[in-house]
Amino acid sequence: PESFDSFNEFFHRRLNPAARPIDPDPSSVVFPADGRHLGFQRADRIDSVFVKGQAFNLPRLLGDQELAGQFAAGPLVLSRLCPVDYHRFHFPAAGTAGSPRLIEGPLFSVSPISLRRRLARLWENKRVITRLDSTGAGSVLIIEIGATCVGSIQQTFDPGTKIAKGDEKGYFAFGGSSVITLFEPGRVQLADDLLEWSAKNTELYANMGSKLGMLR
Repeated sequence: PESFDSFNEFFHRRLNPAARPIDPDPSSVVFPADGRHLGFQRADRIDSVFVKGQAFNLPRLLGDQELAGQFAAGPLVLSRLCPVDYHRFHFPAAGTAGSPRLIEGPLFSVSPISLRRRLARLWENKRVITRLDSTGAGSVLIIEIGATCVGSIQQTFDPGTKIAKGDEKGYFAFGGSSVITLFEPGRVQLADDLLEWSAKNTELYANMGSKLGMLR
């Protein structure tokens, strides 16, 4: 304990790399964070997230109608972190990452109880959007979403540089929050177990670096 200046410093600490091995298959993409995950093969056909009748509003999430159209028919993965989880997030594939884009907003809770009442918290809250240009996976969007007690979304990567699958992207300071990963249509097939449990509105727990899906 004495090696940390604060609890927050302990909370978002880096782990021994051996604690989170990155799936070695060159055709795989990986979960960007530890947490509870829901995956949908088409973002524009999501009509059930914890409860029926709540669809994702991609234009509002991304703040860009044209960009939303590019990803509407592609896979979407929602990764929800709790305070007990490792709180650094990573890149799901190799490529070149652009500059993060901040969209300001409030910091409402993104717990399942909150999202059952209002899924729109995901596109109302403060969020940071980064585009990753990947040779195999095409364009990938990684969106970090702030929440109650998690107003600090810190980026630790250098925009414009080459990154490897699983490289660190940044971290959330104290609290729990969410990461949304969006893929272009026809690029990635999500893992069977992720789709199976998500169809039952049940989150699948997985660590960062575990296989999220495969390149098509």
